[in-house]
Amino acid sequence: MNLQGRADLALFYKAGPQIARVVSEDWCGRELYCAACSSDHLTALGRNFPGLDFVCPQCHEPFQLKSSRTWNQRKIVDAAYDAMVRAIRSERVPNLLVMQYSADWFVKNLLLVPSSFFAETAIEKRPPLSPSARRAGWTGCNILLERIPRDGKIPVVSDGHAHPAHQVRLEFSRARKLALVPPRVRGWTLDVLNAIRHLEKTNFTLTEAYQLQDYLQSLHPNNRNVKAKIRQQLQILRDLGMLRFVSPGNYSVRR
Repeated sequence: MNLQGRADLALFYKAGPQIARVVSEDWCGRELYCAACSSDHLTALGRNFPGLDFVCPQCHEPFQLKSSRTWNQRKIVDAAYDAMVRAIRSERVPNLLVMQYSADWFVKNLLLVPSSFFAETAIEKRPPLSPSARRAGWTGCNILLERIPRDGKIPVVSDGHAHPAHQVRLEFSRARKLALVPPRVRGWTLDVLNAIRHLEKTNFTLTEAYQLQDYLQSLHPNNRNVKAKIRQQLQILRDLGMLRFVSPGNYSVRR
């Protein structure tokens, strides 16, 4: 994989965001493969497909690209809030590619977030545009990467080094198991998994999981039986192979 983008493309445009879009999309169209199947390239969709940038010509898996010179591992800016929430509820969210490039258009980092790892609790509503703005009242959103479990943040390029394609595809295949969980409960599954991951432990107890109750309550303020939800989600995560039941009240996390 050649990580160098075509700097000469920048000569044909003046606006910074447009240059970034053209150069980064050109690189993906030339160098990137599909993580969902054996296809060694993706097809660019052009500007007539809002929210979609690429599709696999073989398995038709959709991808959206977000690129920037900065690398914010906490959040990235996305489009309309209401549209994003509707897409999550109807399972129409594409897989997300988050790219960081250097001043000379070298790909430094590229992260892949499978579509099944998006939950409403990972979407932050931004303040609406002011009445004087051209699109007054329009409300955008941020994707909170810090609320997405690390299982769903698959590195394709890290610090200027590409990961093997077979490794990326293996991690993507494991992550897609979350798609087996219905969207109406998947948010809880993702939030519990992310909270467990933040324990930074290979082995943990049910008591330690219960200590996450206040955090999970803050994400789901309308739920009044959080402990029962935690137990339910541990069972789901065990069935998905993301956790292992060791003994009564004791679990281990897949590393």
